[in-house]
Amino acid sequence: MGAGRPPVRRTGKLVALACIIALASAAAAEALRWSGGVQRAEQPAVAGTTVTAPTAITINEVSRSIIPMPAGVPSAHASALAALPRGDLLSFWWAGSRESGPDVKVYASRWSNGTWSNNWVVASRESLGKALGFGVRRIGNPVAWTAPDGTVHLYVVATGLGGWAASRIVQMHSRDDGATFTVRRVLPLSPLFNTSTLVRTSAVPLADGGWWLPVYFEIGNKYPMLMSFDAGGEPRRIGRIGSGTSSLQPAIVPVSATEVRAWMRDAGEGQRVQQALSRDGGNSWEDLAPSQLSNQSTSLAALRLSSGNFLMLYNHVAAGGSDRNVLSLALSTDARTWRPLADIVSGKPGDEFSYPTMQQVGDQLHITYTHQRQAIAHHLLRITPGKEPL
Repeated sequence: MGAGRPPVRRTGKLVALACIIALASAAAAEALRWSGGVQRAEQPAVAGTTVTAPTAITINEVSRSIIPMPAGVPSAHASALAALPRGDLLSFWWAGSRESGPDVKVYASRWSNGTWSNNWVVASRESLGKALGFGVRRIGNPVAWTAPDGTVHLYVVATGLGGWAASRIVQMHSRDDGATFTVRRVLPLSPLFNTSTLVRTSAVPLADGGWWLPVYFEIGNKYPMLMSFDAGGEPRRIGRIGSGTSSLQPAIVPVSATEVRAWMRDAGEGQRVQQALSRDGGNSWEDLAPSQLSNQSTSLAALRLSSGNFLMLYNHVAAGGSDRNVLSLALSTDARTWRPLADIVSGKPGDEFSYPTMQQVGDQLHITYTHQRQAIAHHLLRITPGKEPL
């Protein structure tokens, strides 16, 4: 019996060595990924390019409502918006018994003629698993983008094994305004077994009809990235945003054809909105000092209006409050300094109004966010020239 033990020990050592080699190879691939030069120059499509300077605006709330939720489903979170031709909108979110629950599905609703339609299922563990050919354990955050040809591209976080740190991003598309979706691919994002990449924030249009998809890496070190797509939805490059290791969920906004700003959720101890700057159209990035806006590890949204102004929607933390019980809107004329406009929604400590997103359609500003982890709320605001804040 004793003669059989050494081979077992040798086998264990070989397995451990193989694991070490695999991890070292993944680390080397990760380092190589960021050491290469820029693959191609890209130019963001800048909102308000005809505006020489931001103009004064007034923002007034028109209405607020709850998007129709699936019956008997107690939890909802992480909404996304996509504009359709002729002014309609699509909203996407996940809902189920709880976060990571096996019954979680991605739902959608359409805003048309001033009302939200009844919801419908866009993706589930079963539908994604069948299309991909392997089991999907859980699904999460959706992000949507409407390409110039009208195709709606939907990106959904999905895991096979493990928690969110083992996530992949599934790309889907629809050619019937979101009524049905086809799985296109799992995005090739990480050399670490192509896991631990997620989406949360809105895509950014490029001048050539393509777009940037903000993504982030979450296992161990946390850092933001962007992935570039051509006008047909084909991936063409990925780049890291800055060199920090404690920020995620980047909200990216072009300031000009060359200057691009990114604001991130703070996953460290700073408790301020993290910032990064690109001076060459998103090809390279430098970290900036944290902004003056509070952030206790919560997602935020940022947008440049056609007036040239910048808006940020974030969880302000007031004295005696909690990290997600106040959702505040701030305005900037230069993407550097911010002036509070108003609290979009405020509750008692422990309430949750979180994960906001924004979309401008003409003179309307649409905002959706998680309402108490039970539903998705929608606020419609009107933007008009003027000097008074909301």
